[in-house]
Amino acid sequence: MIAEQETRIPMTRAENGVGLFAVPGWERFDWLWHGFSTHCGGVSRAYLTAGLNESRPELAQLNLGFTATDSAENVRENRLRWSEAVTGSRESPLRTIRQIHSGVSVVAEASAPEAIPVADGIMTSEPGILLGVMTADCIPVLVADPVQRAVAAFHAGWRGTVGRIVEHGIARMTTEFGSDPSHLVAAIGPGIGACCYTVGGEVEAQFEAEFHYGAELFLKGNETSRLDLIEANRRQLTAAGLSQDSVAFVGGCTSCQPWYFYSHRASGGHAGRMMASIGIRQA
Repeated sequence: MIAEQETRIPMTRAENGVGLFAVPGWERFDWLWHGFSTHCGGVSRAYLTAGLNESRPELAQLNLGFTATDSAENVRENRLRWSEAVTGSRESPLRTIRQIHSGVSVVAEASAPEAIPVADGIMTSEPGILLGVMTADCIPVLVADPVQRAVAAFHAGWRGTVGRIVEHGIARMTTEFGSDPSHLVAAIGPGIGACCYTVGGEVEAQFEAEFHYGAELFLKGNETSRLDLIEANRRQLTAAGLSQDSVAFVGGCTSCQPWYFYSHRASGGHAGRMMASIGIRQA
């Protein structure tokens, strides 16, 4: 099945002007922080479309990645605004990872590590920590355990998806927090859609070698194959034990919806970064 890639829900504006997408239905979890960022709101101007009037402050963007083009000062301010938009406070600690397109996840604790962990999944059961994974085409996946009060965020590009980042991550939630996969809820956020994600034969071969349903993840044209990473990660969630009804789709293709999102591929590599975040409210 090739998933639809249109944004399914309206963007929300936080009080500080930051634009984000929240998961419909998750408001029932009053203990949970979460959100998928857009590039709307913030102070960055490095990725504005050429020709826009740079004297208009409302056009500044929310780049959340420490990229070579943007200033670190801008990114730090954007991250404070993002924390405020999701948690209500600029002071909420944000824990991120150095992403390498792997199948590795780490557990975050309240005390900040000396070095940013190298991984593509991050999880915690400690309240007061906001977790974040960055994307600019890759698929962000948020997972929450309403029973054990544990949360996780995963960054799933094609390599991480082949490496089963989501499946391995949920298995680690079971080990670390006693999570029962049948109790978990998950949300798949904006990423590059099958409408836009053309890949080579070597990528197709890896998926077909790793997954018995691998061939079903590709839409084939005359001379091209397009990969549905959203469907690939939905299948990993259900393979890990989640029910189909517990998986939500925020939707949105990063490549063909530039009014909301950064896209590394569509921009030729000149892109900021969005963030998908989740956390447990401080009691």
